[in-house]
Amino acid sequence: MSNRSLIEKTFEEGRGIFRLNPVFVPRPFGKAGRRLKLHPDDYYALGLERGSIKERWFSSTITAQNGPLAAADEGMSYVAAGYENDEKFTLKEAIDLLGAGIVGEELMKKYGGWPMYSKFFDYGNPLFHHVHLMFEDARRVGKLGKPESYYFPEQLNNHSGEFNATYFGFDPGTKPEQVKQRLRDYNRGDTRITELSRAYRIELGTGWYTPAGVIHAPASVLTYEPQWNSDVNSVQENVVSGEIYPREFLVAECPPEKKEDIDYIFGLLDWEKNTDPNYKKHYFRPPVTIVSDSAHTEKWVSYANEYFGAKELTVEPGRSVTVRDGAAYGLICIQGRGKLDKFIIEAPTLLRFGRQSTDEFFVSEHTAKDGVTLANESPVEPLVILKHFGPNHPDMPGVVPPEA
Repeated sequence: MSNRSLIEKTFEEGRGIFRLNPVFVPRPFGKAGRRLKLHPDDYYALGLERGSIKERWFSSTITAQNGPLAAADEGMSYVAAGYENDEKFTLKEAIDLLGAGIVGEELMKKYGGWPMYSKFFDYGNPLFHHVHLMFEDARRVGKLGKPESYYFPEQLNNHSGEFNATYFGFDPGTKPEQVKQRLRDYNRGDTRITELSRAYRIELGTGWYTPAGVIHAPASVLTYEPQWNSDVNSVQENVVSGEIYPREFLVAECPPEKKEDIDYIFGLLDWEKNTDPNYKKHYFRPPVTIVSDSAHTEKWVSYANEYFGAKELTVEPGRSVTVRDGAAYGLICIQGRGKLDKFIIEAPTLLRFGRQSTDEFFVSEHTAKDGVTLANESPVEPLVILKHFGPNHPDMPGVVPPEA
């Protein structure tokens, strides 16, 4: 069977819903948080040189920027054609083929496909202070800028790792020259650049929006991260938890002629946003409840930005609901078991690297608008899913409501 016929058959049989295989991504730095429900034997499934697995990607049509040892398709989502064999095809290939039939006319016309992805970020120690490039700076090296958002699900945070706080930006009183001097000193010793920053303790069940150009050092909390289609950053902290990060991490996304230009490197920061005296007021994202009744509760957990959004949906034990959304979305089940239209859906107990699961799906725009029925088959446990959208959901809040 050709991929075209396989894609069309799978899409039709799923009534516009694809079941996706788990995508695990290693990183050569940091320490695994071990909250991904991955089998303990599989954290080094790609070898010690690649580092341990610390991320799981969702609804991804891009590859991870993971160095020369990474496979050409690393980070990309695959659609599982069925349970009876391992036939599969990439989500990107399906969208390239069926286009608006999956993601809708608006996203195809504006972006030529699916413009975002999401992930579980799972590090046992805090990550380095780093900045995701703004779009103009990323364009200079042939890439896209990377805004992102965070949500901290209670179901996946049985422990908070070594450091339960995230640094965002710099203290409002910081002077540009103070940062530049630390960047000049990158190879002279631990610059302790976070001395100039400010940290916020993580509150489970809430989140943040981080614009491109804002430096941040994420906490060691498992984080659900909807983000733009990019994997690009500049690392401005050189020593974290005793681990040294070479200067190449600082300048990897600079044009060759700018790698020694401190003013250019500093310019990767959006200084106004980084020193915003009301940073939490502008970028903290408490959940916004859409509906809450005896059968289900639905909340916006990522919103008020022009790139992506996300919801958390909880279906109560033994109940069934039909939910409608105005845009295509990916979803991941984080608690419980039941049915998603014709599919079994269940949060996994233990996943093996390279094997199928039934916790992740992609819902086409037409099906999302028609409605998806979720039935919780447990008599005692809630069924909880997270849904990630592109920028075109018509009901996503544009601002943080004052009562949120």
